[in-house]
Amino acid sequence: MKITKGIPLIDQHDKNGFYGGKFGGNYVAETLKKPIDDLTKLFQKCRNEKNFLKERDNLYETYVGKPTRFIKLQNLSDHLGGAQIYAKMVSDANGGAHKIYNAITHAMLCKKAKKKYICTDTGAGYNGKMFSMVAKKFGLGCKVFMGTRDIERQKPNCDAMRKNGAEIVPVNSGSKTLVDAVSECIRYWVSNCDKVHMGIGSLVGPNIFVKICGFSTAQISRELKIQLEEEFGEIPSKLKLINCVGGGSSAYGFWSEFIDYNKNQIELIGVEAGGPQKSKLHAAPLSKNSKVGILHGAAAYCVQDSDGQINKTESISSGLDYPSVSPIHCLLKDIGRARYTYATDEEALEAFKIVTELEEISPSLEPAHAFAEAIKIAPKLNESNIIVVDSCGDSLKDKDIIKKHLGNYSR
Repeated sequence: MKITKGIPLIDQHDKNGFYGGKFGGNYVAETLKKPIDDLTKLFQKCRNEKNFLKERDNLYETYVGKPTRFIKLQNLSDHLGGAQIYAKMVSDANGGAHKIYNAITHAMLCKKAKKKYICTDTGAGYNGKMFSMVAKKFGLGCKVFMGTRDIERQKPNCDAMRKNGAEIVPVNSGSKTLVDAVSECIRYWVSNCDKVHMGIGSLVGPNIFVKICGFSTAQISRELKIQLEEEFGEIPSKLKLINCVGGGSSAYGFWSEFIDYNKNQIELIGVEAGGPQKSKLHAAPLSKNSKVGILHGAAAYCVQDSDGQINKTESISSGLDYPSVSPIHCLLKDIGRARYTYATDEEALEAFKIVTELEEISPSLEPAHAFAEAIKIAPKLNESNIIVVDSCGDSLKDKDIIKKHLGNYSR
């Protein structure tokens, strides 16, 4: 498949919702076909309405805070030598992560559908936190499905959700992490879709959820494009955009405006969770060459066992601890537009330590994986190369994990 320039990649699917004829689709129960069709029609109508876009842009400016900063990491650049390293500080957004963009769009759609309740999933807790924030702002009831393992390791975000009035539904099935939270959330929606709106927290799931999420997070690259032109007078000729990849929402948002560019000018680099160095478990279906499977209503590369069943994953980062990935990223891998690699838990922790010691920023463990790749490749490049890392989440949620592994945590 060739990418068509000038059309968002989220819209380059066939009539059945497949990208490249292979990834995505709508593998859903019969009971969900009408709700998904209704949501698809609603979104298509709203995304072309001037008043809807005006309200969204106003919320991005006055509630989220746009644009988020674009800063040079001078100390890190000097320490490593080679490429110049910058960061897009998406963690500046209200609530501390990129998940706020998708949450706002879903809350707006929920109101348009005249529903009073919204449900979602969460792993790192940021998506649940953002949905609880916007639900409170829009006067909606909110139910967040979260694995019990993640509830234990992401206490700060759980506290924030409850403070905002959301109900956290503990999920004890399977690995007790994000994959199971998404499954339970979808099951709940099957039984309550007439009165509840569902927002999936990443660029995964049936086609419409991929489109809504990508439509929302594309705000990141719209801002970045302007900021690059302001900083350099043009889009740099040797640019590398590095982003962590779990489901892939922040990466798509970070890359959206740049996918059309020649890859010799702009390289897109996705960094998955390689897991602990001494474990065979990981959450890196793209870079570890997993096979195509079906999960949460879509065909994509999935971590599977020898029988083709979804396998367990392991990562220090709750937000990346997911056995599949967006069909968009599967396509970008297959056509060679993006390069995917992984960082281990240990590499992410070391990157966090280096970055926080040298710079006045504090990325969560998700973007710490992206910083690990930047630290790895920057010394091999000359200073005409520009690296931009999407610092898409704040470390506060990970303070207990960081303290456990590094001995202390300070901001």
